[in-house]
Amino acid sequence: MTTTTPVSRYMATKLVTAHPEMSIHEAMSILITHDVSGLPVVGDSGELVGMLSERDCLRVTFPAGPHHHPEGRVKDYMSHEVRTIDADADIVQAIQTFLACSFRRLPVLDDGRLVGQLSRRDAMRALPDLW
Repeated sequence: MTTTTPVSRYMATKLVTAHPEMSIHEAMSILITHDVSGLPVVGDSGELVGMLSERDCLRVTFPAGPHHHPEGRVKDYMSHEVRTIDADADIVQAIQTFLACSFRRLPVLDDGRLVGQLSRRDAMRALPDLW
């Protein structure tokens, strides 16, 4: 019998998030202050509406030059189409997803609600349990 190990065993649950109406400058400061590479963007009801990555933030700043003060809201720059994974999905499925795409993190949902986030590093921590 094959046993599965759920993503929820390895995911981070203490998330730093952004709101779509937050200023992009504030969100960038949060990324830097909390030393994270991306923020789940959640709406007023706690629903996942997007992701804001370091790459998104770099795109905001550099078209106008390195001394440009970014303007606008998170919703203007975030990725709206987000690949997610269910909390009860097998960690092997998550690893396969990471291998098939360039995402560094996957928001984890339980019954459609954001409950955590799984990073590539989190998935790496699962490897000894799979050997």
